[in-house]
Amino acid sequence: QVQLVESGGGLVQAGGSLRLSCAASGLTFSRYAMGWFRQAPGKEREAVAAISRSGATRYYADSVKGRFTISRDSAKNTVYLQMNSLKPEDTAVYYCAAGYTATSSATATRAYEYNYWGQGTQVTVSS
Repeated sequence: QVQLVESGGGLVQAGGSLRLSCAASGLTFSRYAMGWFRQAPGKEREAVAAISRSGATRYYADSVKGRFTISRDSAKNTVYLQMNSLKPEDTAVYYCAAGYTATSSATATRAYEYNYWGQGTQVTVSS
């Protein structure tokens, strides 16, 4: 069965960095766009970053542009989210997701476009 396993979350001070990883198994990784979403307490789940199957197209939410970088390693079936200059408002549970796309350059930014989800990893940024 398909599994997406996130790792790398934790507690960090404001201004610090974390790198999240998401290892995918049970699917043909190259056929799926990948995304990172987050959900803070009392808030809706929001798209943070997404990357196309080919890696050529990337999307970032305005709130993280210039601070977060999404990347993928097809040899390892893994997608990463490098998070720099973290702020307390980045505190949330971060979820990895895989969504089938018809074209290699397409990204997906809405939750319903994703077929599979990880269990989430907590990121807490202290002020």
